[in-house]
Amino acid sequence: MSVLTSTPTPPPQVPGAAAAVTAGGESRVPGSLRVIGRAFRTLWSNGKARIGLIIIALMVLVAIFAPLIANHSPTATTFQPYQNPNGSNWFGTTGNGQDVFSQMVYGARVSLLVGLVSGAVATIVAVTIGLIAGYRPGPVDEGLSFLTNLVLVIPGLPLMIILAAYLQSHSVWTIILVVAFTSWATGARVIRSQATTLRTRDFITSAQFSGERLHRVVFREILPNMTSLVAASFFAAATAAVMAEASLEFLGLGDPNTVSWGTILYYAQQQNSVLTGQWLLVFAPGLAIALLATAFTLVNFGVDALSNPRLREK
Repeated sequence: MSVLTSTPTPPPQVPGAAAAVTAGGESRVPGSLRVIGRAFRTLWSNGKARIGLIIIALMVLVAIFAPLIANHSPTATTFQPYQNPNGSNWFGTTGNGQDVFSQMVYGARVSLLVGLVSGAVATIVAVTIGLIAGYRPGPVDEGLSFLTNLVLVIPGLPLMIILAAYLQSHSVWTIILVVAFTSWATGARVIRSQATTLRTRDFITSAQFSGERLHRVVFREILPNMTSLVAASFFAAATAAVMAEASLEFLGLGDPNTVSWGTILYYAQQQNSVLTGQWLLVFAPGLAIALLATAFTLVNFGVDALSNPRLREK
């Protein structure tokens, strides 16, 4: 007597289902992470970008852990004015008896905030206007191009001074909006030019004929091909924002009660710190501003290497 054994039959599979799950589900996040990882490795392999990333990371850590690093309150007037560097006041004191080192540490917060947020806002405006102008030829392109050229023609610093002087609020967020408003035009012009070129490519035409919606064509087909341009626009805007914030604060158009590297320079100029021998009040914030702006510029070199393999270091 034989015993019949049956092997369980696997459930039927829909053709292409596994591929769909792999392409549209589980592998999407790892794929995105791989792209980010590749981009970071390319940046890190570039010596200039690596130096810039290290400087920015150190400044971010200083800003985050400012209460642990600073040994005094940045606004406390508990010391003798114009003290030279000593064991308690590493960078000396201001004319009001405030600790300069503590002001430098806390000032990193405002300068980084203005640089990063202004750069992000200016980049968002630039990408939006550039994509719309490049993808919509005709009156829309002409109108947005006229607006972009108008902003480019007006000198940036005088425009920022006028806006900051006539606005009622002189808070940090006002400075951010003023800087972002005057920093988007250059990026918009570059992105518009690239979008105009990509609009006539075969893969864009194919997406249009296949019935893809406008936002999908723009965000899934055009924008990913301009990643390096968008990143370069951000770092360029952030660099300009750091310098612009320091300039406005130095001219007294910011909030004098906010501790930033620009306000340190402002009070150093008001109190004739160089003449009184307190040269660190000028040298320390000036060097910090220059280092941060240089770091953004160095990272921008690495971003260029992402789009131009000939610039990559062997």
